[in-house]
Amino acid sequence: MSSFKERMDESRGLVKIDLVLKNARLVNVFSGEIHETDIGIHQGVFVGLGTYNKAERILDLAGSYVVPGLLDGHVHIESSLLCPEEFCSLLLSHGVTTAVVDPHEIANVLGAKGIRYILNSVESLPFNTFVALPSCVPATELETSGARLGAEDLREFLSQPRVIGLGEVMDYPGVLQAKADLVHKLELPVNFRDGHAPGISPQDLNAYYRAGIHTDHECSTLEEVRERLRRGFYVMLREGSAAKNLRDLLPAVTPENAGQCLLVTDDRHPRDLLQEGSIDHLVRLAIQGGVNPVRAIQMATINTARAIGLPHLGAVAPGYQADFVILKDLNSFEIEEVFWCGKSQYRRGKERPRFSKFSTAGLTNSVHLGNSLSDSLSAPAASLNGSSSARVRVIGVQEHSLTTLELIRELPVKDGQLRADPAQRIAKIAVLERHHGSGNVGIGFVQGLGLAEGAIASTVAHDSHNLVVVGMSDEEMNLAIRTCADMGGGLCLVRGSQVIGKLPLPIAGLMSDQDADAVAQSLSELHEQAGSLGVSANIDPFMTLAFLSLPVIPELKLTDLGLVNVEQFQLTSLLI
Repeated sequence: MSSFKERMDESRGLVKIDLVLKNARLVNVFSGEIHETDIGIHQGVFVGLGTYNKAERILDLAGSYVVPGLLDGHVHIESSLLCPEEFCSLLLSHGVTTAVVDPHEIANVLGAKGIRYILNSVESLPFNTFVALPSCVPATELETSGARLGAEDLREFLSQPRVIGLGEVMDYPGVLQAKADLVHKLELPVNFRDGHAPGISPQDLNAYYRAGIHTDHECSTLEEVRERLRRGFYVMLREGSAAKNLRDLLPAVTPENAGQCLLVTDDRHPRDLLQEGSIDHLVRLAIQGGVNPVRAIQMATINTARAIGLPHLGAVAPGYQADFVILKDLNSFEIEEVFWCGKSQYRRGKERPRFSKFSTAGLTNSVHLGNSLSDSLSAPAASLNGSSSARVRVIGVQEHSLTTLELIRELPVKDGQLRADPAQRIAKIAVLERHHGSGNVGIGFVQGLGLAEGAIASTVAHDSHNLVVVGMSDEEMNLAIRTCADMGGGLCLVRGSQVIGKLPLPIAGLMSDQDADAVAQSLSELHEQAGSLGVSANIDPFMTLAFLSLPVIPELKLTDLGLVNVEQFQLTSLLI
């Protein structure tokens, strides 16, 4: 660490420094302009802009653009299906040098042990990983999770320098009602408190903001964005693998309010990370949507740093950490080289960085289903007195959205049991509690996936991550369930009596310990097989399946305890 006088001399160009970027075109996120300058870097920090003639190394950029390292202000590592080391490696290769991660997926399975695993895994990586402590483990009382974390359980992590926030507060009715456990969590001394309040009324937004929750990534309409901006929220514009809201919400961004808007991915599968990218992909989408490139870069850098409370990141300016990306063209936003703390981590055309993996001991064998499954998938309709059909509440899937519809459909009844209906492409869905062996099973029906035959199962099911399965017959569904259990967690496809595809996810039933390229290849093959079962090409079957059990996003969801009317925040009946 330099002394005060040494820092002054470094910034004035009076002493030798580590690196000078010559002839750079700097995208200045403070002034909102692009200007030519040289940039000085020493001991991992930008010392200044201007003239620097004394350096260990000079890099002549010949007019290439320099932008700050990109920040993802809200993302779940687990949703990538990758271990943290592979996830951070992929993000670096796409110009992302900072991610604020909410480990509530693994915490809902393994509790505090899961949070410690994330922190330990990223400790030595050349990447800025910050943690927002999960506020909702469990997310609600309408499901069974693997753990329960109160404010005191979270407090033990506050001494960790990477822990800077409270993760998305999904139980917004609990906030409005001042539930004691949530109040205690909201009172924890952290930089920021992240929001998650789809469908909340504008009047209730006032209270939500006063609770100290100043960000939200769950906007799906222009009016929702505007209501939040009017109250001072930072609005996270999201483009993930399942929820794709960015294009629809861009018209709400104006020169006057753009400083309150930032880009996040939330949940993104590995093949999308490999093929399209991360925050760099969102910047490209924003530019294609008519956003000025400088403004799009501000939304991916300094706006995020300010919203999250990271005053040393998000800009190329004196005293900021020297994380930056080199580009030849802003509109295409193709990454040429990525630097973290002034050192190159990735160059276009070269292999992305590879990191040693932290031990996963004690994180596997997390699927505990308990008793035999032979009768657990039954959907009795005995009260209908021999009728051949019944009116049923059905979960309606919508493309590129996490929100579902509550549909009323007529389903066939045979031998006293409600049946899936291939003619309407309505499949049966079940959620099986997989943490404690309780035998809890929730049963429902779903339309919109397009499934015509077979079964799909997964142990990735937000937020409690019980085992979720959809299918056109109980026999196929049971085979898919057993296959997932035998793998210790993962994804599975079945047709008839055959398992036609599977991807083991041994780490908490959520993540692979394999290379990202191998995981992405397996996932691509599973998507092709899902298409052969009738799943729509516009539906990501596993990402969509994962959210059908999330009882905090409207309208109708299914947990191990049964169907949930999300707007009323209570269980509801299957039969009408």
